[in-house]
Amino acid sequence: MQELSERGSQQSHCAVVSRVRKSRDNRIHTSKYNILTFLPINLFEQFQRVANAYFLFLLILQLIPEISSLTWFTTIVPLVLVITMTAVKDATDDYFRYKSDKQVNNRQSEVLIDSKETNLKVRHALSVTSELGEDIGRLAKFDGIVVCEAPNNKLDKFTGVLSWKDSEHSLNNEKIILRGCVLRNTSWCFGMVIFAGPDTKLMQNSGKTKFKRTSIDRLMNTLVLWIFGFLICLGISLAIGNSIWENQVGDQFRSFLFWNEGEKNFVFSGFLTFWSYIIILNTVVPISLYVSVEVIRLGHSYFINWDQKMYYSGKATPAAARTTTLNEELGQIEYVFSDKTGTLTQNIMTFKKCSINGRIYGEVHDDLGQKTDIIKKKKPVDFSVNPQVDKTFQFFDPSLMESIKLGDPKVHEFLRLLALCHTVMSEENSAGQLIYQVQSPDEGALVTAARNLGFIFKSRTPETITIEELGTLVTYQLLAFLDFNNIRKRMSVIVRNPEGQIKLYSKGADTILFEKLHLSNEDLLALTSDHISEFAGEGLRTLAIAYRDLDDKYFKEWHKMLEDANAATDERDERIAGLYEEIEQDLMLLGATAVEDKLQEGVIETVLSLSLANIKIWVLTGDKQETAINIGYACNMLTDDMNEVFIIAGNTAMEVREELRKAKENLFGQNRSSSNGHIVFEKKQQLELDSIVEETVTGDYALIINGHSLAHALESDVKNDLLELACMCKTVVCCRVTPLQKAQVVELVKKHRNAVTLAIGDGANDVSMIKSAHIGIGISGQEGLQAVLASDYSFAQFRYLQRLLLVHGRWSYFRMCKFLCYFFYKNFAFTLVHFWFGFFCGFSAQTVYDQWFITLFNIVYTSLPVLAMGIFDQDVSDQNSMDFPQLYKPGQLNLLFNKRRFFICMAHGIYTSFALFFIPYGAFNSDAGEDGQHLADYQSFAVTMATSLVIVVSVQIALDTSYWTVINHVFIWGSVATYFSILLTMHSNAMFGVFPNQFPFVGNARHSLTQKCIWLVILLTTVVSVMPVLAFRFLKVDLFPTLSDQIRQRQKAQKKARPLRSRRPQTRRSSSRRSGYAFAHQEGYGELITSGKNMRAKNPPPTSGLEKTLSNSTSWIENLCKKTTDAVSSFNQDKTVKL
Repeated sequence: MQELSERGSQQSHCAVVSRVRKSRDNRIHTSKYNILTFLPINLFEQFQRVANAYFLFLLILQLIPEISSLTWFTTIVPLVLVITMTAVKDATDDYFRYKSDKQVNNRQSEVLIDSKETNLKVRHALSVTSELGEDIGRLAKFDGIVVCEAPNNKLDKFTGVLSWKDSEHSLNNEKIILRGCVLRNTSWCFGMVIFAGPDTKLMQNSGKTKFKRTSIDRLMNTLVLWIFGFLICLGISLAIGNSIWENQVGDQFRSFLFWNEGEKNFVFSGFLTFWSYIIILNTVVPISLYVSVEVIRLGHSYFINWDQKMYYSGKATPAAARTTTLNEELGQIEYVFSDKTGTLTQNIMTFKKCSINGRIYGEVHDDLGQKTDIIKKKKPVDFSVNPQVDKTFQFFDPSLMESIKLGDPKVHEFLRLLALCHTVMSEENSAGQLIYQVQSPDEGALVTAARNLGFIFKSRTPETITIEELGTLVTYQLLAFLDFNNIRKRMSVIVRNPEGQIKLYSKGADTILFEKLHLSNEDLLALTSDHISEFAGEGLRTLAIAYRDLDDKYFKEWHKMLEDANAATDERDERIAGLYEEIEQDLMLLGATAVEDKLQEGVIETVLSLSLANIKIWVLTGDKQETAINIGYACNMLTDDMNEVFIIAGNTAMEVREELRKAKENLFGQNRSSSNGHIVFEKKQQLELDSIVEETVTGDYALIINGHSLAHALESDVKNDLLELACMCKTVVCCRVTPLQKAQVVELVKKHRNAVTLAIGDGANDVSMIKSAHIGIGISGQEGLQAVLASDYSFAQFRYLQRLLLVHGRWSYFRMCKFLCYFFYKNFAFTLVHFWFGFFCGFSAQTVYDQWFITLFNIVYTSLPVLAMGIFDQDVSDQNSMDFPQLYKPGQLNLLFNKRRFFICMAHGIYTSFALFFIPYGAFNSDAGEDGQHLADYQSFAVTMATSLVIVVSVQIALDTSYWTVINHVFIWGSVATYFSILLTMHSNAMFGVFPNQFPFVGNARHSLTQKCIWLVILLTTVVSVMPVLAFRFLKVDLFPTLSDQIRQRQKAQKKARPLRSRRPQTRRSSSRRSGYAFAHQEGYGELITSGKNMRAKNPPPTSGLEKTLSNSTSWIENLCKKTTDAVSSFNQDKTVKL
């Protein structure tokens, strides 16, 4: 009976006993819209943008003829265009989510029963249901009823009862397979579905899809409100001016205008003028801004999709931007929350080394006998003489095979233990090849190593284990199986060999097993302990190996007590645990194993680069503490050079609070903690932990906390302490956490740190945190597609995160900020000319430019150049972005576009508008053309200012462009040419002949632009507008260059490519004494094996080979650190580096 695996059909054949609740849809939904809800929901989301609502309001105003001097089409056309383009983009994004949902929901299963359900659902092997076997007829007649708890998000608890054949059978969590699990160790299964669709515990932990906005979006909404306030102030000023002018001057003109006395009140005139100027000046935030933003984001998304350096050829998987609205947020990440298994690691274990009787096997030596690293040219040991060899296994030390051939009894006993002490199941496929089905990859690695070294596990029954020892089949009688659990941290088997000897074989954590050794092992213990420390220092997962010879009489007495304990109803578990402790004493040490949990390629380099970019990485994993810690060391997130690693493992809220308090005392010092008191840290103000506090912490610290402690730490009165401590640490690892706890940790940092967060994972249990973070990334690995379906971005390997953030994210942020700065500047320059003109036109709301120029300025004359800059610009190359991670910091500090930068752009635009108006005005005031005629007609003045504006903003964007492409040249200079073409066309005889009312000023442009003085005015206006900015930037780059400025200069000077860095596959790092124990095993498999319930006759399909072994290059890290330090130091010799 099962809450069936969503991916079971990928690895095993599953049939489903379906009891469908007709009243509720059980399909999975990650899409936001359907056909009926798309239009209202999407419009509601779009008009949450203040600018969209603002332009809708302006459109309504323009429909009132008394106050509008502009036609309505100047606003409605851009508004409809923006809303339509955004809606199409949103619909496209959601359609792809819908297709992914449909693919998941349409996975096929064979339904045996389709009937009603009574608040219930069902699942895995009770003894009474397992007797049904694979008889389809009997299964189809199954009529049991399950009454169980309501759907909830508790992964570690389930309560239910199966009623069948007048009997009731208890169901608990051990009899339930959660959705999201992968079926293993079975080629088929039949199950009754208990929870389906959104009722599954996985989906209950997933959280809701949230509408995500970037910080720039939120800032733009704020700026639009400020600009609207600024417009109101301008409108009020001009309206007051109009009232004064109408009262003092306007009365003198009424006789010429045939107005009756009192027909137009000066106060009412000012009121109408206020709204007229609100309409005219609205272009300070044009609607085309949002169209351009969406186009730029779409372009950035395509760059991510097209990036071949993020394409994983192993699975033909490209990177994918599943949303187009969050790209610039990728350049502002401060916290990365990562899953472990399948995200940082491949979840593939490889046997690397071992220590047997005080000697290390697995190291490689050169011709001089010196220990060296494994290199690609080194040939592995040839195991071809073994017909049962696993071809994926590689071992590079031939001395172990030599010891086996010489008959070393300790080596033989060591390998015999590996072949006997495990829960692995074996089968032969159709080709006669031996296939192992393993409960944990650790066991698979150890049994496979023994297999290749001549001790082959062949088969098992509930009472026997058969192995092949160097070509000879030997069957051992299995007398007892002492199962693994998280408290014991070891596993033992008791067997009788063909000679009648009874032996106990045990493997487990060295810290536990060493306490069980006989006193005669003292010398060997010291030596093996040093070897384990050495293995752990290399990031390998270790297990200690020991055995004991048992007396037949003693064993029979012990076994009788064990049978009595198993039959007991009171304190059963305690009695069994005590008997296990009793017999696992006086062990004889054989040695230790060292297994590598392969990191994904490039993980170490990625972690280092992100750390140099001031990005903090938190690991949130469901694995146990030892496993997570070892991976932390393997990734260099944890190092032996750290000042301290805090481990929070309290079982109550008081214990957790006390452990956090002690950790803070060590971190901040006793004085601060005692003087400030506990309550101080609970205040909200203290929660916003300023960087000043962080800088007072010297040294590197790490925090390790497990799931049950985290549950207490997330309580309201403790979470403040947790957050403060965690944010002061360089690395945080949360172990044994549920999907919901992952999301809660992300939300905690989001809420109280005001930092941009990113969550990355590959499994269904990562969906909740992926949805909670600002940016969610799904890795399309071995855990299915659930994480990808819920993500904003997806790719196949963790290492691509480095390029996504440091290149695409940083470029997107850089481009978007430059785009916004320029856009606000040019529109202030364009719009505020009307303000200056108001003082010379009686505040009549007359526009300086003609309406066609106002309509076309933002959507034709200046749209393409700024789009080209927003899409293609880059300050430094992608390689330099990767080589110098410190370039990422301006995005985290939000330096490139903020409120201060906005006011600078605003001031720049105001200055330019002042020059654009008053230089032509001063020139036209007393100048005459070459023909002796006066130049001061309205249209000539408008043409001169419009031409000056187009040239000034084009020169400005040319100065702003850091990276020139053919497209930039075509768009910038092409836009200028387009302006002149349209200008001359609109003032031509042909246009007047067709539309005499729309284009009445025939020949004006041609006449104006043939005057030399006009071009001198345009030139002077351009120089006055641009030269101050040019001088300021020159001095700034020369006197106070940023790191980006210096790298760009270095980049220009470097014409030849940098030589490739040499790479060494692996170097050992020094280590203090710590256990490398990590065993991904679970309790309960001993009982399952001895019961025989998991024995089967059918052969499974052949499994795929292991993936290529990854060599972790510490030398690469050293080179990168040295190169980055040297480069920055060289920049600092003469100039100050300033971000």
